[in-house]
Amino acid sequence: MTTNDKPKDAIEEPRPATPRGRQASRQAPRPVEPRPRRYMVAALPQPDPAAPAYDDDTVRRLLEDDPEVRVLRRVRGRAAGNPGATVPGFPAVVVAETTPEHVEALRRQYPQLHVERDRLLTYSEVPRPPRRRRPAPVVAPPGLESTFAVLVRDADGTPLPGASVLVTGHGWPGQAVTGADGRAVVTMAGETPESITGLTVRPRSGYWSMHVERPALSTTRDNLVEPVRLAETFGGFPDRQVFGWGQQAMNLDRLPPTLRGAGVRIAIVDSGADVRHPDLRERVRAGIDLVDAEPEGWTADTAYHGSHCAAVISGADDGRGIVGFAVEAEVHACKIFPGGRFSDLIEALDYCVEQRVDVVNLSLASRHHSPLVAAKIDQAREAGVACVVAAGNDGGPVAFPGTLPGVLTVAAVGKADAFPPGTAHEAEIDGPVTGDGYFSPRFTCRGPEIDVCAPGVAVLSAVPPDAYAVLDGTSMAAPHVAGLAALVLAHHGDFRAAYAARDARRVDRLFQIITSSCVPLNLGDVHRTGAGMPNALRALAPALAQITPEPAGTDTLLGHLAAEMTEAGLLAPAPVGPGGRSGHPGQLGPVGPGAQHGLAGQAAYGAGGTANGPLSGGSLPGGLAPGGARGEAKGGVSGLDPRGGAGGTGSAGRRGSGPSGGPSATRSYATGSTPGRAQGARGGAGEAAPEVDVTTGGAARTANGSPAAAPGSPIGSPMGPPMGPLMGSGTGAPIGAAPYEQAALAWLAEEMRAAGLIGSRPWPDM
Repeated sequence: MTTNDKPKDAIEEPRPATPRGRQASRQAPRPVEPRPRRYMVAALPQPDPAAPAYDDDTVRRLLEDDPEVRVLRRVRGRAAGNPGATVPGFPAVVVAETTPEHVEALRRQYPQLHVERDRLLTYSEVPRPPRRRRPAPVVAPPGLESTFAVLVRDADGTPLPGASVLVTGHGWPGQAVTGADGRAVVTMAGETPESITGLTVRPRSGYWSMHVERPALSTTRDNLVEPVRLAETFGGFPDRQVFGWGQQAMNLDRLPPTLRGAGVRIAIVDSGADVRHPDLRERVRAGIDLVDAEPEGWTADTAYHGSHCAAVISGADDGRGIVGFAVEAEVHACKIFPGGRFSDLIEALDYCVEQRVDVVNLSLASRHHSPLVAAKIDQAREAGVACVVAAGNDGGPVAFPGTLPGVLTVAAVGKADAFPPGTAHEAEIDGPVTGDGYFSPRFTCRGPEIDVCAPGVAVLSAVPPDAYAVLDGTSMAAPHVAGLAALVLAHHGDFRAAYAARDARRVDRLFQIITSSCVPLNLGDVHRTGAGMPNALRALAPALAQITPEPAGTDTLLGHLAAEMTEAGLLAPAPVGPGGRSGHPGQLGPVGPGAQHGLAGQAAYGAGGTANGPLSGGSLPGGLAPGGARGEAKGGVSGLDPRGGAGGTGSAGRRGSGPSGGPSATRSYATGSTPGRAQGARGGAGEAAPEVDVTTGGAARTANGSPAAAPGSPIGSPMGPPMGPLMGSGTGAPIGAAPYEQAALAWLAEEMRAAGLIGSRPWPDM
């Protein structure tokens, strides 16, 4: 039979009158009964030779006429660019409710049919406590319980409503959400205050989470928790734009501002994207609502999850908040949560095929395999749609659909210095930690299906309506890779030539480029990290080779020197310059003649004569060393810190000295031939230093961001290369070709800095 309140065909008719995204009005009580099970039914493409084949309409009529079946809707595949056409090779799927016993009868009676459960998908960031609970040895004795009142407020006494509170003990965990007064009450059956093993509080937005092992909880008074504001860690945030630590780890901040993903379409199959948010407004322009079937329903996000993913991928580059990977890509939001099922995922992928989407982010998972979903993902791959999938968050084997061979499966990694102590993020550290602080969190799923890993712990991004939150999960790792995939498709030459056609070869080549760009992470188990963490500089090396920098002149150096002196109080503040996109006033920085292995002219990106200094690392393939960071922001915001002035100032990279400007600086760092505090390159001669992990430094930049010396003009004093964070400002000039006035200005800036007349204050490192 067919229901009267739900459509038979999701394309032609409205969705249910009582949507799963909203609660129905309260009705009279009735006994609790098991929910009916939902199934997907489709005609087999090659049925039993002894049985006649069924077309889609026959399957639908057969189920509608069956009194044991309640038909909910039909999902028909849509061809690329043609909403009215059915995708060849994939049957229509009828979604219906019935009993398991009747399903077995249908399978016996109609071998032409494929029937499988339409299971729920999960999308939460980390659904379990940071520490594994110990199972209760017996059922809790009746009457033994403890009730804890938790008061969550900030240091100013402002209550924090909507914060989730999780209490773990020897038995089942308990959780609650704070009300308007910041209070939550959790009752634990079979527990005493002494048996409680952990307390975790996660504010909805704007604050760090908190985690306490073996907390001393009281049952007679409020247990006060005071989370720390994000702005205390990221000074000036959100009025100051920042790159997330994960974007820096993947070297997004070191790309030139011209690589922005224009022309690529990305779909985020999730809980929608709140377009009211400043970082998503004008960024997410289209979508489909498969929850409530509202024309603009995809613009609302009650779960926060989809908005968080969307901003990592394509957050606006507007000088505040965060910035995404592909800020000019066309973003679509396919809303299937809350309540998303396999059938909704199939329908969302149909939308992606129809809309000719290039990259789909699937931050979702199931513990069950679906042949129909697998066939749909394979069909999408054949249509040139690349699916980037989260590995899962329960710490077990890789979840579906990350187990499929035609997707790129992403595990999560964290970085120990990316969050304050005492947070739930810290509780995820499990196992070895690399020298750079990377670790594999306990929640990430693992297995041979893992292709790559990406930042998925303490990921800062946007949440509705206009706030920011730090979340954990492979759900947060996958958008990092999806965003990079969009940049590769937009700017890598292969996709304008041999792999321009929308087919499976195109998808496979994209995944090959991403995996081959990875920097391996030695965390003791390759099944946790796959090929390693993708590196944007390696993945986009051919595009970087096509960029020609523009030399900076004396006026630019004067502007940078004036900015430093203004900040030090030696000059009156001047109006801030207009700046450029992604923190770049639109001019590429200078380079020396000796960039490594043929990338001459690509060594530094920044405003005027400045650029962020090199990060530590070893050589890229072929000696590629694309140089300084994607730093100068909006009137000079060196990636993380707003600076006034017409041109802005640069910031130095972390750990390590700059490469020499000459031929000897191949596949290694070099400290230069002139000893001194800056340890810069001078005129092309260099002294090789040991390789480290990822070479991203520039040929014309010193270790602390100050200019390389012109011939015959040494700077600094013989102090050796500095250790630890180097956060000086950069005012470099071309090596070997700088006029004497530029060299003089560079020398003056360095001497003033050494004398303490202009600042070199540390900048936050996310």
